[in-house]
Amino acid sequence: MPTTPSFNPPTRILMGPGPSGAHPRVLKAMTAPILGHLDPEFLRIMDDCNEMLRQVMRTANRITLATPGTGTSGMEAAVMNLVEPGDKVVVGICGYFGERIAVMAERAGGQVTRVPAPWGSPTDFAGVEAAIRAAGNVKVLGIVHAETSTGAQTPVEPFAKLAKESCALLLVDCVTSLGGVPVTVDAWGADAVYSGTQKCLSAPPGMAPLTMSPRAWDAIKAREVPCNSWYLDLSLLEAYWDERRAYHHTAPISMVYALHEALALVLDEGLERRWARHERNGRALQAGLEAMGLVLHADAGYRLPVLTTVRIPEGVNDAEVRGALLDRNGIEIGGGLGDLRAKVWRIGLMGESSTPGNVLLVLNSLGKVLREQGFSADIRAAVETAAARLGS
Repeated sequence: MPTTPSFNPPTRILMGPGPSGAHPRVLKAMTAPILGHLDPEFLRIMDDCNEMLRQVMRTANRITLATPGTGTSGMEAAVMNLVEPGDKVVVGICGYFGERIAVMAERAGGQVTRVPAPWGSPTDFAGVEAAIRAAGNVKVLGIVHAETSTGAQTPVEPFAKLAKESCALLLVDCVTSLGGVPVTVDAWGADAVYSGTQKCLSAPPGMAPLTMSPRAWDAIKAREVPCNSWYLDLSLLEAYWDERRAYHHTAPISMVYALHEALALVLDEGLERRWARHERNGRALQAGLEAMGLVLHADAGYRLPVLTTVRIPEGVNDAEVRGALLDRNGIEIGGGLGDLRAKVWRIGLMGESSTPGNVLLVLNSLGKVLREQGFSADIRAAVETAAARLGS
């Protein structure tokens, strides 16, 4: 009698824009016995997650939890809960995900002002400041800390100061930054910050850490109309995550296990040590790519260490290069999104994928494929330059 074949996915080295590789402890946690979503032991695990999230996000906010779904669920929860019909919203857009914030705010009924910046530059502070002054009475200012589509990082502090002076709530997308570069919610003075599990936290995609300041929570409680999303209504989710344990949905049990273990690994390593690891490996990769003869896309001084965008040389086939890396070396790197489609590669060094070995491996492997495409890649210079940076 024929049997249905089992599913055996290949082993990959995940060096794209996400997901990143998961630690064996995280994968093992997901095989633990399923508990009921109101089981006392499971609720204890949820409480642990809350406390560890506060430590990793550097906040004392009471409203700190994880929404079910990928990082986009965190974005939608933040936007839909804060924006009511008629609210004025200013969004700094320097890539694909800033535009997504703006679209969500419009769907919530907000009057949105977009402030564009070149894809590869940080958010335009002067433009945002002018837009806020012109609009007046802005409720929400939205920015992306780590723009996944461009590899550019926007400094949060100036926007936090501007939001405070303007009595606006600051919403910050930290999907690609949390756990890889400093995210300090309370020191920033940010009001709504969200992330995802699949990037620098190195858990599978499926949950979105989210924190709300007391000021943001007061705004949510003062809403005149209900949140447009029932599933992501924080007034309902919060009642499940706090001591009331009011039923809202059946939690993704195994994903909560994974989040718990991933956060424990982050704290065991130490945030400062983890940030330094990502910084060292990312800058070594970038130095190696430039030594190879390639051009980095994001503006110097604003390049993320956890995600590097490199311009595709003229005459080189984007899909063929990525396909060869995957087929021959099991390495996944990402292509460009939106305006950068077929113009850049996105190489991630996030969480468990951020290792010196992966830096040297991708440089050597990419260099060989590029030579086959007719590009004069200086592999030796790339590897030696990166190795020197890693050694320092």
